[in-house]
Amino acid sequence: MRLVGLTGGIATGKSTFAAALRALGVPVIDADQLARQVVEPGTPALAGIAAAFPGVVAPGGRLDRKALGARVFGDETARRRLEAITHPAIRAATAAETARLEAAGHELVFYDTPLLYEAGLDGGMALVVVVWAPRRAQLRRLAARDGLAPGEAEARLAAQWPIEKKAELADVVVENADETLPLDPKAARLLADLGAGLGRRLPGSPPARY
Repeated sequence: MRLVGLTGGIATGKSTFAAALRALGVPVIDADQLARQVVEPGTPALAGIAAAFPGVVAPGGRLDRKALGARVFGDETARRRLEAITHPAIRAATAAETARLEAAGHELVFYDTPLLYEAGLDGGMALVVVVWAPRRAQLRRLAARDGLAPGEAEARLAAQWPIEKKAELADVVVENADETLPLDPKAARLLADLGAGLGRRLPGSPPARY
C-alpha cells in the first residue's frame, strides 16, 4: 500500500482537495480527526493534558480546546509539552488506521495533516502532496472564514512553516490560488498519474505541479 502525505497551510484548500479525493473513492486519513479522538474523555492523552495544563478539562470531562489553545498558542515550551503528550497517541492511531486500510485491500491511501513537515513525518510517506495558495490569499481567506483581524491572521500563519517552504520540499504541488476554480479535476489528474507510477521527484528536479 502506498501512503501519500497531503499537507498545506491554513486556508490553502487542503481540506477541499482531501474531500475531492474522497469523492473519487480514495481513503484519506484525517490527522485532525484522529487528534480529536485521542483526547476523548477517558483516554490516556487527555489525562496527560489535564495533569500538564490544569484547568483545560471542562466539568463534563471533555477537553476545553479554547482554554488549551490560549495556554499553548505563542508559547513554544507549552506547545512542545502538549505535542509530547498527543503526538505518540496520534502516531499510534494513525498506524492502526493505516493497518486497517491495508488489510482491507486499499493500494493507495492519503494521510492528511497540516503539520506533516513540522512533525517530521514526510520521510514515512511514499511521496508528499502540498496544496498551495499565495500568502495573501491565505490571509484573505482566513480573515473571511474565521473573522480574524489582520494581526490575528498573521499570527496563525506564523505558527506553521511558510507555504513556500513546504512547496519547495514537496513532490507534488497543487495550486489553489483561485478558489473559484474547482479542485476536482486536479484530484482526478493526480490519481491518474499516481496510478501510472508517479513517485518521489528526483534530487534537483522541480515538483510536479497541478
